[in-house]
Amino acid sequence: MISLVGILTDRIAGKAPKGARRSSKWRKVRKAFLKENPRCSVCGSTKKIEVHHVVPFYLIPDLELRSDNLATLCENKKYGINCHLLVGHLGNYRRINANVEHDIFIWRMKIGKHPHTMEK
Repeated sequence: MISLVGILTDRIAGKAPKGARRSSKWRKVRKAFLKENPRCSVCGSTKKIEVHHVVPFYLIPDLELRSDNLATLCENKKYGINCHLLVGHLGNYRRINANVEHDIFIWRMKIGKHPHTMEK
């Protein structure tokens, strides 16, 4: 059963209620973002890539479509890691990595994929 108090509390806090609908523009924005950013930001893979929200949709829905809130991360396990799970969610999809942009940079350096040398 949905709690009206819970929904109102979430809305006041700027959170989207559970089951909130994504914008009808999301698919188009996602496709365009992947076209512009076709490689994993960490390892450079083009396989099993996902668009990761830096600030999760359920926390601030207004950031859903902003390209500065998106990062391309893969689930390819190149180099033995799932970049989306490890870097985007700290090993647990229920977690939020508040430092994801910094961690992307650090992990890219650790595995030798410097931004200026990544394959195009």
